[in-house]
Amino acid sequence: MTTYGSFPGTRPRRLRTTPVMRRMVAETRLHPADFILPAFVREGVGEPVPIAAMPGVVQHTRDTLKKAAAEAVEAGISGIMLFGVPEDGKKDAAGTAGTDPDGILQVALRDVRAEVGDELLVMSDLCLDEFTDHGHCGVLDDQGRVDNDATLERYAEMAQVQADAGAHVVGPSGMMDGQIGVVRDALDQIGREDVAILAYTVKYASAFYGPFREAVGSSLKGDRKTYQQDSANARDAMRELALDLEEGADMVMVKPAGPYLDILAEVAEVSDVPVAAYQISGEYSMIEAAAEKGWIDRDRAILESLTGIKRAGARNILTYWATEVARTLR
Repeated sequence: MTTYGSFPGTRPRRLRTTPVMRRMVAETRLHPADFILPAFVREGVGEPVPIAAMPGVVQHTRDTLKKAAAEAVEAGISGIMLFGVPEDGKKDAAGTAGTDPDGILQVALRDVRAEVGDELLVMSDLCLDEFTDHGHCGVLDDQGRVDNDATLERYAEMAQVQADAGAHVVGPSGMMDGQIGVVRDALDQIGREDVAILAYTVKYASAFYGPFREAVGSSLKGDRKTYQQDSANARDAMRELALDLEEGADMVMVKPAGPYLDILAEVAEVSDVPVAAYQISGEYSMIEAAAEKGWIDRDRAILESLTGIKRAGARNILTYWATEVARTLR
């Protein structure tokens, strides 16, 4: 074979020759401890309710949620993030089921803590959207707009109730201005300095939330663009990060993950607290739907998507595949 000059003088392919070689030089590794499992619990059902838009994901009963938590411990993942779905007729304008000590989310928190103790971080979505009859993340004023400061009062109460129910971590997700500071103060006032805050710092108004609306039985009328972030903006995300850190966030999150890897990387570059990313329902459903049609290799696509999120800078990843992938890795 004729050789032209000294090329190729460098051969990067040597480090790709075998599976063992590729594994040895891998720059990014997934580990079960990276993952947090989002889970839905529905009030008043005797069997798990499949979520049509999210094949393989269900609205749990209280008993099956406890089983899912135990399986998460066995798989070695770090946390479970709970979302409550109240019975029909229990939603109202103020989302009072979300602060009722006997509401489904608080009951589920107590159930899971009793089941797993401190072997799994029990996390709680701190937002009103699952509990309001209008589906917004806060209370409305007399003109139908989300009232930021009135909503903060509800979040403060919600944080205290969730802490009392056993949450190790609360996740304020409503994107109200000042929410992290208010929640931190509310927790400290009842002596719960031990409860951590995972701030939904960067949460874009995304089309990829669609399947989640079915998962929580959303009653949303309109959209959330006046409080969730505009997908065109990056500086806004960094401003939110600075504010959440100043207000006392223990961890911060970027949501969605896949469409916003550039934002995730920028946040991870400057944050001095752990950074999480939420691989949301639409990201999950697209891979499952394409795999069902035979268009992609499901298992490879899942691992590739999660590796990309971690490579971009996420310390932890919320994903509906958390337990499944952790078992595979182990």
